[in-house]
Parts: sequence; structure tokens; C-alpha cells
Amino acid sequence: MATPKESELTYEAALEKLEIIVSQMEEGDVPLADLLTQFEQGTQLLHHCESHLKTAELRIEQLKRNKDGSDSFEPFQTTETED
Repeated sequence: MATPKESELTYEAALEKLEIIVSQMEEGDVPLADLLTQFEQGTQLLHHCESHLKTAELRIEQLKRNKDGSDSFEPFQTTETED
């Protein structure tokens, strides 16, 4: 589960942190204990990014339906889910 601070990150900020973690892990100079911690943090950031993308995808679908006139527009409410 993401920490409260991580749950407030924008998609871009979370992705940047994830890229830093991946870069550090790829260098191979990280002790095993730190590697596991970074892997866990990276996994949490990945879920956070996926949540942002899913929210954006749902919003786009909602806007497309509204544009086509098939459904009326209702403001999209985001909710954070725990994994």
C-alpha cells in the first residue's frame, strides 16, 4: 500500500520516482536489503501510476460518450483503492 505522501503524487512525479528506482536497480550496486526495499517501493509507485492511467482512461471514455450524445455527462469521481 502506498504511503499517504505517495498517494498524493501526480502521475508525472510518481513516474519520475519510479524511473530513478529502476535506474538504481539496473546499476547493480545496490545491497540486497536495499534492493528489496526499492522493489517494494517501485511496485507501489507502479500501482499508483496505473491507477492514474485507469482514471484518465475512464474519464476519456466518459467524455467520448458525452460527445457522441449517447450518455449524459456526470462529473467523474476518483477513488483510491488499496491493493
